[in-house]
Amino acid sequence: MQRKPQIAVIVVIAMLFLSISAVAWHFTQSNSTSDLPVSYKYYVAATYPHDASAFTQGLDYNNGFLYESTGGFGSSSLRRVNLETGEVLQQIRLTDNYFGEGLAVVDGSIVQLTWTNGVGFVYDKETLALRSNFSYSTEGWGLTYDGNRLIMSDGSSNLFFLDPDTIQRVSQVTVRDGNATVTELNELEYVNGDVYANIWHQQKIAIINPQTGQVKGWIDLAGIYQPQGFEDVLNGIAYDEVNNRLFVTGKNWPSLYQITIIPKN
Repeated sequence: MQRKPQIAVIVVIAMLFLSISAVAWHFTQSNSTSDLPVSYKYYVAATYPHDASAFTQGLDYNNGFLYESTGGFGSSSLRRVNLETGEVLQQIRLTDNYFGEGLAVVDGSIVQLTWTNGVGFVYDKETLALRSNFSYSTEGWGLTYDGNRLIMSDGSSNLFFLDPDTIQRVSQVTVRDGNATVTELNELEYVNGDVYANIWHQQKIAIINPQTGQVKGWIDLAGIYQPQGFEDVLNGIAYDEVNNRLFVTGKNWPSLYQITIIPKN
């Protein structure tokens, strides 16, 4: 008769332990699920002409114009382009030993990278006249501007933050999807506090938290254009902050697309 209270106590403790374990498991699962990147699909809101000879490496939208950096030894350039018609309004050609890469508009200047030369250029935004050059120790791939810092990619999993006045590196962050590093970060665009990044040879864009490097979302752009060659890949993101328009194109693509993204689920 004296054992029944002891058994009851043991049963209560066991049930309490199971309840706590279940709550902890649910909390862990909820957290892990909420940390997963959001998957986005797209629809095309508008289509604009794009120069199919442009090997697009960098793209930016500013005050009604597109600014575009094209690559290729012997064919690299910096361009001001009419969005509606695709007409190249002004063009500066790089010398044959430079391969143009990412670019960003910084106030009254345009900053352009080159691929393997370790040299970048600063131009006057209105005239496209060359103002100065600068050097860096990595390859140059993508470039964007968040209003305070330049953000640069070099084809690795790193984003580098540069002082816009000195164009020298001040910090960096590694991009990860969960615990896995994301490599071959290419053309970049700063959009509402996040960095959008093309992934070389993939039809998708990573949405990255620039403070942590964590991927917050993936935009699946499969089917937007069928490449005609191995290098005709998605590469070019521009954002019209005033009108909330997002544009994408690719290397040697005949069209530039204004897209709207929505979560898949």
